[in-house]
Amino acid sequence: MKLIGAFFRLIRWPNLFFITVTQVLFYSCILVPSASGGNSMLQWNMPLKLDPAYFILLVISSVCIAAAGYIINDYFDLNIDQVNKPDSIVIQRIIKRRWAIIWHLVLSFIGVGLAFYLSWQLKNPVIGFANFGCVLMLWLYSTSFKKQLLIGNVLISILTAWVILVIYFAELSVSRFGEPLYRDTIKSVFKFTIIYSSFAFIISLIREVVKDIEDREGDARYGCRTMPIVWGVPATKMFVMVWLFVLGTALLIIQLYGLLKGWWIGSLYCIGLVILPLVHILLKLKAANTTDQFHQLSSKIKWVMLAGILSMVFFKWYL
Repeated sequence: MKLIGAFFRLIRWPNLFFITVTQVLFYSCILVPSASGGNSMLQWNMPLKLDPAYFILLVISSVCIAAAGYIINDYFDLNIDQVNKPDSIVIQRIIKRRWAIIWHLVLSFIGVGLAFYLSWQLKNPVIGFANFGCVLMLWLYSTSFKKQLLIGNVLISILTAWVILVIYFAELSVSRFGEPLYRDTIKSVFKFTIIYSSFAFIISLIREVVKDIEDREGDARYGCRTMPIVWGVPATKMFVMVWLFVLGTALLIIQLYGLLKGWWIGSLYCIGLVILPLVHILLKLKAANTTDQFHQLSSKIKWVMLAGILSMVFFKWYL
């Protein structure tokens, strides 16, 4: 039982659940309503390439690749974690390093195998090669990129955005652009894909940099060149505050548009549970100095990310 619990901690099951929720919400609250005409006067029920069975396989592929990424990251971070978070170490203490590598390879194989199967079924090579690229990038991130200035942060943010982008690309069919109904539907989905993937990218970048500030002691000891080590904490905090301001401003503009469209509940939800917490985080970040304070900020950013993703629920009725 202890081994099973350790395995689930190793693969970060709450994060995998978050990935699943994100993809399920985007599929059921944005893609499906867009394809069925939503609440418009004309209900058209356009058939999706990405039917529920294929979508489930896509989610499993995403979860397996992410789980494999968490394993390989902990595998190569063992020394750093002994400094930054010694109480949460699983590899070597409970799960042997050899088994960690085996599980990484098994989960990666399943994730990539399912992705190429979907590429074959959907006649879309992007999914297979892109998910294979995700596995490769996660390996390179764990071995070298995370120790370099900003590269690792940007890479993880791109992979976070890909959780949403992959659904759009799985449904995308260039050959169907000649169909007016399909073209209008995919354009509508594209707008929401850009909004939510951009949100995921920026808030993930913010959180990754805050985590770097939190982990700077262990990172510095093992030769990492993360932003707080190279630029210093004050400059890094300014970098994060700029992005918090950019994200908050962009979201406020979007909510004003939503209010003009009559989307009162959704807009007020985002203002209260996403934008105002971002303002709170910005003010707290300015005064933060200790590792515990940065850890608390990282946790708060994660909750804001969840609140932002949950806002997709409202489009089940708006579209």
